[in-house]
Amino acid sequence: MRYRKGKKTLYALLLTSVWFLSLSGNVKAEKRLHDQIANSGAMQVYQDRAAHAVNEKKPGIRARIDALLHPQKEQPQIHHEKADYKLLPVDLENGNILGGPMATEEQCVHYLLKINPSPNISVTPEGLVSYCYEEATKEGVRPDVAFAQALHETGNFSYGGTVTPDQNNYCGLGTTSATVQGGYFPSAQIGVRAHIQHLLAYATTRTPSSEIVDPRYSMVRDIYGSMTLPQWIDLNGRWAVPGTTYGQRIMNIFQQILEEPVKG
Repeated sequence: MRYRKGKKTLYALLLTSVWFLSLSGNVKAEKRLHDQIANSGAMQVYQDRAAHAVNEKKPGIRARIDALLHPQKEQPQIHHEKADYKLLPVDLENGNILGGPMATEEQCVHYLLKINPSPNISVTPEGLVSYCYEEATKEGVRPDVAFAQALHETGNFSYGGTVTPDQNNYCGLGTTSATVQGGYFPSAQIGVRAHIQHLLAYATTRTPSSEIVDPRYSMVRDIYGSMTLPQWIDLNGRWAVPGTTYGQRIMNIFQQILEEPVKG
């Protein structure tokens, strides 16, 4: 008799345990559902507050009055001028850093877009090439070969190395190792200007006509003094290490640019 009562008691306990576990599982499931609803509600509150904050930031009468009483100064814009130059006859034996262009701006743009239809730059390809011709012509540097160097240094403006596109650094300026990103420049034109000035630092003792923005210009001039490196191949092992064929690679890209069709 006691055995039967004990057995019934055991069954009752088992049924109670199963019911409790089932209830516990439902509670957990309900808690998960509650958390989702609560999070959804919190997100809705957050979105409502954010929208309200945005609406509050919309300019009203007070903001307009403040703008009239305290006008903000306009940010200085870099003046862009069309470079004044004449194309030189093609001479593939000319390896000078200084001089005029042999390729047109259109040839440079066409070559870039053929190699990389979506260059990762902050301006249009036409704008970047125009800056290169403007800044290089002003300093007496060959703009088409300088652009060829930029193509080589940036992987045709696809990057992927230490330098990132937001730096506007087109020649690896200041990138002395795999962990040193080098110079940052506020605009494409200033980045091009720094590149041209760095070439000038190697090729001549003449100081740039524009304010120096190349952070390593003085360092190069201090090292070489009265000595200059007038040829692109003179940059071998200097601009890039080991760079034993650095100048030759740049001139090879330049020759490919010259193969692009010329308009008119």
